[in-house]
This record gives sequence, structure tokens and C-alpha cells, in this order.
Amino acid sequence: MAAGLRRICQAYRVRELALFGSALTERFDDASDIDLLVDFAPEIQVGFLLLSRMQNELADLFHRPVDLVPKNGLKLLIRDEVLSQARVLYAN
Repeated sequence: MAAGLRRICQAYRVRELALFGSALTERFDDASDIDLLVDFAPEIQVGFLLLSRMQNELADLFHRPVDLVPKNGLKLLIRDEVLSQARVLYAN
């Protein structure tokens, strides 16, 4: 799985991918999705299609739904909490 994650992150020019949310808690179960925070290289134009494709590839890799959230798109209300709990899975 680590090789697959690295391949996806390199293909999409990801600088950092981090896990957050219920996957880091006791509430995580078979019905839970995986919340991932993504930071792309600055030259990457992030749009719906790019996020959708990457999200689908990650869902196939993890065999469960994935919620992919761009780091710069975090709402101020939850930003500090998410960043403080996030666990980095990939960094380049």
C-alpha cells in the first residue's frame, strides 16, 4: 500500500498528504470514510477534475470512500484543529 500511495502522490505532484478525522480516533469503523488533507506543489492548478481523479485512485487503494481536502481550502473554523491532529502519510 505504501508504494501505491507514493505512486499516486508523485503522479499528482503532492507535497504532503495527511490523515485526519475519525480515522485517528476510536470512532473509526468499517463504515467510515478516510479524511485526507492534501498540499500540492505550487505550480499545480487544483480543480474539481484533478481532485476527483485523485480521490477515486485513493479510494481504490484504501478500499473505502475518501474525502480529499486541499490544505489551503480548510475553513478557518476547523483549520487549527485539523492541522494539530493531522498525521502525515506522505511528504516530498
